[in-house]
Amino acid sequence: MINKRIISGVLRKLKLLYMFDYAFYFLEKRRNKTRNEDFKKQHPEVKLPPDYLMYESFQLDYFKYFEESKESAKWVADHFIGQDNLDNKTILDWGCGPGRVIRHLPNYFGKNCSFYGTDYNAESISWCKKNLPNIAFNKNELEAILPYQSNFFDFIYGISIFTHLSEQLHFDWAKELLRVLKPGGVLMLTTQGENFKIKLTQEESSIFEKGDLVVRGDVKEGHRTYSAFHPEKFMRELLKNAKILTHEKRPIINGRALPQDVWLISKE
Repeated sequence: MINKRIISGVLRKLKLLYMFDYAFYFLEKRRNKTRNEDFKKQHPEVKLPPDYLMYESFQLDYFKYFEESKESAKWVADHFIGQDNLDNKTILDWGCGPGRVIRHLPNYFGKNCSFYGTDYNAESISWCKKNLPNIAFNKNELEAILPYQSNFFDFIYGISIFTHLSEQLHFDWAKELLRVLKPGGVLMLTTQGENFKIKLTQEESSIFEKGDLVVRGDVKEGHRTYSAFHPEKFMRELLKNAKILTHEKRPIINGRALPQDVWLISKE
């Protein structure tokens, strides 16, 4: 773990991390080749985004992208069920990528709902518009500006989106998301909280313990290699203009991938 952190830090400072990550993409492509080809043969009807779009936003695994993401969609819907019924709602996937979750979400919501997806990646949005019908997709910029009216959405969710933004954009986007959320609406966010302390260097851990955001930059903001870690104190300051309904710290189970914290916020 320490060696990996050191190597990653050196590559980041030398501006080589993106290149290294792109090389890792090809390794993943080769490693999952047989598994992915089998999935395509078994499910020729499933529309899949280009490999790099899938890798950049999730994992280069067709089964996980399509089948396991149904569970993610249900998981998102379940968080909103406890807050309101799921009929006649407007829902936004903020940072939708190539549609991994939003494509399944209509199966878990009620009647007469409208679904929207927005992302800064032009290629992802272009693919979504061509392949995922009945969902309104929009390309946004990293700058926190959305083309929707104020008080427009009943539910907004962003899965691991703040994890790739600078501190200033945290505050800018929190303000913008609350602008387009209806009064009484619910915003769901996931962040890299306490579970991720094991990934931090000693210097980063000291910053985290003080309650300050830890940001690993020196790469393109928004990309998977740009990473932010969120202590509870920072998040409560970020969300001080909203009502925090739930802060869920999910346990690590059987050594699986580190689960992110879940924040449910309401606009009063």
